[in-house]
Amino acid sequence: MPTATLRVRAQPGARSDALTALRDGVVIARVTAPPVDGRANDAVCRLLAEALGVRPSRLAVVRGQRTRDKLVSVDGVDQATVDTAMRRAVGG
Repeated sequence: MPTATLRVRAQPGARSDALTALRDGVVIARVTAPPVDGRANDAVCRLLAEALGVRPSRLAVVRGQRTRDKLVSVDGVDQATVDTAMRRAVGG
């Protein structure tokens, strides 16, 4: 089963949940959840899963659990599909 990765810059405490940009291969994800008890990480994974059309359980933060810069793995989806979906999600 393929596994893809995403570099994500999380911006917790935003007014709304949105994938706003793709800068140098990093997805900018704004989430309303606060950075407390992993709530922002969960919100980022849910937002990415929605954009990819997969279940949130297929995503995991593999690096950066306590920082804004994260590496997220996506099980069952190849890298090209993830890259295309992220460009579409941010309008680029």
